[in-house]
Amino acid sequence: MSEEISAFDAIIINEVQLILAEKRTSLAVMRTGIAVLALPLSVLSVLIATSKYYDFFHVVHLIVPLLMLNLLLVILGVYLILRAAARMRHHDALIRKIKKEHSSIAEFID
Repeated sequence: MSEEISAFDAIIINEVQLILAEKRTSLAVMRTGIAVLALPLSVLSVLIATSKYYDFFHVVHLIVPLLMLNLLLVILGVYLILRAAARMRHHDALIRKIKKEHSSIAEFID
């Protein structure tokens, strides 16, 4: 009987490990979203810092597509961050559910 319980506990622990691995993946996606979000900010800061060296109306045909690309990158970065945060909350809820259902191993799951 004790072998069945320990095998069952091992399965539960493996499930938690799988959920934690998925949570690490969500953290990596969030890190990527933050990096994608930082790129347009650095491009815009360079444009602002060098704005005295060009006339806006002479380069508007270059700045408009660049600003549109930056807007798309901001949208992508925000999407990745929000999706990763939602997934991490989902993973936390799954772990809480497992801890609640299997109190015998709950002390080992932080």
